[in-house]
Amino acid sequence: MQDLKNLTVAELSALTASDAPVPGGGSTSAMTGAFAASLTAMVAKLTHSKPKYAPVQEEMLAIDKEADSLRLKLLDDIQRDSVSYQAFMKALKMPKGTEEEIKARQTAMQAGLKEACDVPLSIAQDASTVLKLAVATVKRGNLNTYSDALVGAMLARTAILGAVSNVRINLEGIKDEAFKMEMNKACDQLEAQAHQLEQEAVIAAKTREE
Repeated sequence: MQDLKNLTVAELSALTASDAPVPGGGSTSAMTGAFAASLTAMVAKLTHSKPKYAPVQEEMLAIDKEADSLRLKLLDDIQRDSVSYQAFMKALKMPKGTEEEIKARQTAMQAGLKEACDVPLSIAQDASTVLKLAVATVKRGNLNTYSDALVGAMLARTAILGAVSNVRINLEGIKDEAFKMEMNKACDQLEAQAHQLEQEAVIAAKTREE
C-alpha cells in the first residue's frame, strides 16, 4: 500500500470517498489531528517571532516544537491506522476448515482487533496533547491569529472523538474483558477532557474578541 500521507489532498479525499475499506475513520482522525497540530504550530510561530509577545516567547517556542513533532507523528498514523485494520481483514480470510485452523483464525482476529484499538487510542492521546497546546495558543498566542488557534482546538477535539469512536467499535469484537475495561476507561477520560478543553478554548476566544 502506498503511504497515504504522500497522496495529494485530492487523491486522499477521493480514496476515502471510494468503496475501499481504508482509509477510514481512524486515518481521517489522524489527518485531522495533524492539521490541528499544523495550525497550532503556525500560531505559535506567529507569536514567538513578534517582540510584542516576548513574555510568552519561550512557551510558544516550546509549543511550536512539540506541535510540529506531533504533526509528523499523526501524519504517519494515517498509514498506521489503515495497516492495523488490514491485519484484521487478513485474519478474516484465514482458512477455517479444521478446528486448529479455526483457533488460529480466532487468535489472529483477536490480535488484529486489539491492534485496531491500540492505534486509534494512540491517535486520540496525541490529539489530546495537541488540544492542550492549541488551548494555550488561543489564550496567549498572537491576537491576530486566535481564530486559527480556535480552529486548531476544534479540529483536535474532533480527532480525539473520531479516534475514540474507532476504538469503541473495534472493542465490540474483543473477548478479553480486562483489555476492554482498560480501553473504555481511557476512552471515557479522553472524551471528557476533549469536551472540557474545547470549551476552555471557546471561552478564551470570546474573551479575546472583547
